[in-house]
Amino acid sequence: MIEALLERFRFDAALERAARAAVKRVDPNAHAAAQATVRACVLRAFMDEGIAESDLAPAYGYGYDDPARARYESLLARIFGADRALARLSLVSGTHAIVTAIEACLPPGGRLICATGRPYDTLRNALVEADYAIARRGGRYAEVPLDPSGAVDYPALERECEGGAGVVFVQRSRGYAPRPSLSAHECGAIATCVRRVAASAFVLVDNCYGELVEAAEPTHHGVDAVMGSLIKNLGGGLAPGGAYVIGRAEVVERVAARHYAPGLGAAIGPTLGYGRALIQGLYNAPLVIGECLAGLDLAAALFIELGEAVDPLPGPGRRDIVQAIRLGSAQRVLAFARGLQRAMPLNARFSPEPGPVPGYPEPVVMSSGAFIPGATIELSCDAPLRPPYDVYLQGGINREQVLIAALFAADALRKES
Repeated sequence: MIEALLERFRFDAALERAARAAVKRVDPNAHAAAQATVRACVLRAFMDEGIAESDLAPAYGYGYDDPARARYESLLARIFGADRALARLSLVSGTHAIVTAIEACLPPGGRLICATGRPYDTLRNALVEADYAIARRGGRYAEVPLDPSGAVDYPALERECEGGAGVVFVQRSRGYAPRPSLSAHECGAIATCVRRVAASAFVLVDNCYGELVEAAEPTHHGVDAVMGSLIKNLGGGLAPGGAYVIGRAEVVERVAARHYAPGLGAAIGPTLGYGRALIQGLYNAPLVIGECLAGLDLAAALFIELGEAVDPLPGPGRRDIVQAIRLGSAQRVLAFARGLQRAMPLNARFSPEPGPVPGYPEPVVMSSGAFIPGATIELSCDAPLRPPYDVYLQGGINREQVLIAALFAADALRKES
C-alpha cells in the first residue's frame, strides 16, 4: 500500500521514510477480532429483522406507521441490546439528543451530575451557561473532576451521588480534552457505582464517536441509555442527518414525549424518504469504522515517527474514532489543519481559518471536506486554539486517505517550523 501511495503522492525523503516506518509499526490486525464481532452482530440484526424492500418506502407528513423508521429503530435496539431506540431526523445533533434526554429524565429541581468532569464546551454551555440552560431553570448541577490520570474518580462520584442524583451524565469520548476515552465496560462500571448510592438515578452516556468500535456498547453493560449523532459512526457515510437515544423503554418513552408531545411519543416523525440511506448506512458502518481505526493507527504511528505526542497509541486500545496529537502552539495547529484540508474530496483548495463557535470561549479551527456536513465519520480535524494545543483527528472512510492526509499535515508542519 505505502509504495503505491508514495508513487502517486510525492513527499520529501524524510517524510517518506517516516511513512514507511509508520506502516511497519502498525499491526494490521489490531482491531480484527472486535470488528469481526461487530460485523457479525450487525449482520445478525439485519437477518433477524427481516427487512423487505417495501419497508424502505418513504413516509411524509406526520409519519404515522413509517415502516423504514420502525425497522431502523428496531435494528438499533437489537444491535445495542436495548429495549427501544428513538432515531430521528428531527433530532439534529448529538448535543440535541443529549440535552433532550437529560431534560426528559431530570425531575423538576433535580440534580444533574457529570461523572466525567467538565463536558465538552457546547454541551456545558447548553446545560449551565446559555440562556434557558437547565441550570438556569431550576436544575442543580455538579461535576466530578477526573483523577490526575484522567480516569473516573469513583470514590468522589459515589460521595457526590450521596447528596442526591436525578441524572448522572457520562461523556464517553475525550471531547476537546487531554483525557482518555472510556470503554463500554467503564461506562457500565460508572452505572454500578451510581446505583450503590442512588438507585433511582438515570445513567445516560454520550456515545458519540464510540459506536461499533468495541464488541459491546454501554447499554450491554447496564447504563440506562446512550445518545449520539446518526451522521457519525452509525451513519456509515450515508446517513443525511439525525440523532438517537437508545436504551431502556422508560427512558426512550420519556425522550419521545419531551421531543414531540406527551401522548404522541414515538408514533410520529417521518423519514422523508431517507430510510434507505439510514438503513444502508448502518449496514455499512462496521466496515467504515474498521477503516477509520486502521487509518488512525497509521496517522498516530506517523506522528510518533516524527516526534509528536499522540493519544491513543496505535493498537487495540482504541475506544472511539478520535486521535489526539499534541502540537504545542496555535500556529502548528493551523498548519496541520491547512495541510490536512489538501487531501479532502471536497473543498481541498480551501484554507481553514479559526473562528467563533457557539459555546467555545476560544476560536476553533476545523478541517473537513465531508459530503455530509458535520459527518465526522468522514475525515476531519478540529481544535480549539488553547493550551496544550492538541488537534483532534477524526474518522476517515478509507485508511489510504487518512495516511495521505496525515502526510500532507505533517508536510505543512515541517514547512511551518
